[in-house]
Amino acid sequence: MNDGQVLGEAVQAGLTARVVEPHAGEDAAGDAGHTHESACLNCGTPLVGSHCHACGQAAHVHRTLGAFFHDLLHGVFHFEGKIWRTLPMLAWRPGDLTRRYIAGQRASFVSPLALFLFSAFLFFAVFHQTAGETEFNPEVTLGMKDGAKGEAAVKAKIADLQKQRAAAVKAGQDIDGIDRQIDTQTTALDIMHEVKAHGTDEGGKISDVEAVNHAFAKIRANPGLAAYKAQSYAYKYSWALIPISVPFLWLLFPFSRRFHLYDHTVFVTYSIAFMTLLGCLIMLLGALNQDWAVGLLLLAPPVHMYRQLRGAYGCSRAGGLVRAAALSLFAFVALLLFTMLVAVQTGT
Repeated sequence: MNDGQVLGEAVQAGLTARVVEPHAGEDAAGDAGHTHESACLNCGTPLVGSHCHACGQAAHVHRTLGAFFHDLLHGVFHFEGKIWRTLPMLAWRPGDLTRRYIAGQRASFVSPLALFLFSAFLFFAVFHQTAGETEFNPEVTLGMKDGAKGEAAVKAKIADLQKQRAAAVKAGQDIDGIDRQIDTQTTALDIMHEVKAHGTDEGGKISDVEAVNHAFAKIRANPGLAAYKAQSYAYKYSWALIPISVPFLWLLFPFSRRFHLYDHTVFVTYSIAFMTLLGCLIMLLGALNQDWAVGLLLLAPPVHMYRQLRGAYGCSRAGGLVRAAALSLFAFVALLLFTMLVAVQTGT
């Protein structure tokens, strides 16, 4: 495991742990007692009411399996009213949500970090259900190494599968498994053509940056493995989209005394969470062949950016339109940088 992977694991684990248990490690004391406690079991402060006024822990500590899963849902997803107040505002009044959270209304809404982690988890869960797991494809590796010979082998396998399919159809047999194999081999052939089309005669170099060339060489050697690793790294490093995007948003309000980096970070995190959840919905609709709905939803990102900019920063209509257009471009650049990060990590 390289240093970058260790860092990614540590950051992801740390962020998730802080969201799930924000007071972990803070003056823990004692574990006795079940009901009618006179002192907080966490910090020892005398209790007044149902919660400790010092650390916020509940006076009564449940010790049942049902309570454990209740705490899990509450800690990870904040399913106790917050999510149902947060999601509608995130969709229809994102600027108002951002502004109110920055102003200090924290108890009413899911924090941007918690929502981001939840949306990232949901995105990749939906992706695996709709797109399926990435399969290792030895034919792709063969094609990369043996050129025309490997490509001919894949074409021959596709032709053989098509004959099997025709025979299965004639016999009235199920052809779903054969169709999946044909799709896999066709994808392998497409990857070979794509890599061949974008290759160079300079030892496979595509950039002056050695790390990029090294990553490209690894991806070219085994595209199937690379695709699998890319999915893993994309989830692991999804948090990196936040620091990558914040400087671009700052460029829209340079040297402003009204808005600070914290404000931009909240804006960016809520925005990425919305785009991620939107991606989940698009994948689900795509799996249901609702192409018309997918087309409509693809128009949502710039509209959402515009509404969030106006609501959070108080922009005029003209200023909101100009900044939304610039932010759309910046978002594309940030996504490109994130893709390069994942590609480099995939090739290491």
